[in-house]
Amino acid sequence: MDTVLIDWLNLAVRWFHVVAGIAWIGASFYFIWLDLNLREPPTWKKEKGIKGDLWAIHGGGIYEIGKYRLRPEAMPEKLHWFKWEAYSTWLSGTLLLILLYYVQARTYLVRPDAWIETPGAGVVASLLFIALGQLCYEALLRTPLVKKGWGFAVALMLLITLASWLAQQLFSGRAAYLHVGAMIATWMAGNVFWGIIPAQKSFVAAVSEGREPDAAKAQFAKLRSTHNNYLTLPVIFCMISNHYPFLYGHPQAWLVLSAVGILLAWGRHYFNLKHQGHHRPAVLLSSAAGLVVVAVLASWPSSDSSDGAASELPAPAQVDAWATRHCANCHGVDPVQPGFRAPPAGLVIESSMDLAAHRDLALPAIQSSYMPLGNMTGLTDKERVALVAWLKAQNSLEKEAQ
Repeated sequence: MDTVLIDWLNLAVRWFHVVAGIAWIGASFYFIWLDLNLREPPTWKKEKGIKGDLWAIHGGGIYEIGKYRLRPEAMPEKLHWFKWEAYSTWLSGTLLLILLYYVQARTYLVRPDAWIETPGAGVVASLLFIALGQLCYEALLRTPLVKKGWGFAVALMLLITLASWLAQQLFSGRAAYLHVGAMIATWMAGNVFWGIIPAQKSFVAAVSEGREPDAAKAQFAKLRSTHNNYLTLPVIFCMISNHYPFLYGHPQAWLVLSAVGILLAWGRHYFNLKHQGHHRPAVLLSSAAGLVVVAVLASWPSSDSSDGAASELPAPAQVDAWATRHCANCHGVDPVQPGFRAPPAGLVIESSMDLAAHRDLALPAIQSSYMPLGNMTGLTDKERVALVAWLKAQNSLEKEAQ
């Protein structure tokens, strides 16, 4: 497919995906906030069947919002449904996955030292990873754990951690983070498609016909909606992680991803408690403190064997040659690698001086084997070890100079 066409399609779909995601996340946050802030209504409202009400001000006006236990005296002609925000976000995200990670699988999806190295097998593994993740989540929803809040939360954390580890073995570092996010986003879209909307349709049909709706089905739909609320922040983290190679390129990237995702969901718990009138600052503070601990540990200098594996640091001329062969094809002023019309992230790396200038970004990417992309240029293990040692030495030299 023509490179220019892929670029424009990527831009258009990414823009639509972001806008749709904002709409979906905004609706999710708003309705959870609304439901948790409903209070006991006055008697005259109860007599009309109102279960809870809320007063709010926005856009220069005062709003009165009420939630019926079942239905109003007369069903409205127009009832707004909230589903296409979720569907369009998932569909556009899937199209992005195809455009970037399937069409350009050799570049972005696979890596030479993973369990799967060929593009075709990588695409199949991707589809199976997301599909099996969905089956595991749906199966978990049907266990007795679903009625035990903390027990289910622990089981879900273990499932996400296992998925993070597995993705790291199957895909490139960047693709691994993205796939965990795609898996969770599929859970969320599935909650809307398989649970929330069918339950709402059943509810509306029952109350319209004067029947008592299935309370268990409605409660299950609300539970799925609550799950989506907690999963939102981890998904957003996964979706923007491609900007942070120091995370997805970390030797323990799967553990970093799991820890950050769990802590973000825990931080979200503070706001859900607050909406109910329970102010627990310890929850928010512990979430923030945990993220700081993860950042410190993830940034701690590693004591891997690569430091001593290169007995002599390569000469600058050798590093220049490696930069020309393994970096400049994509990160040159005028990239020659198909699929790149400009250096990614604006990083120009054509010499040892360029590598040294960008060592903080280059080191984790090269050390984790994420770069060169798909190792299409054939950087050997020995060369990689030497290049990592040289980049680390540049850090030491700068510290000494300071």
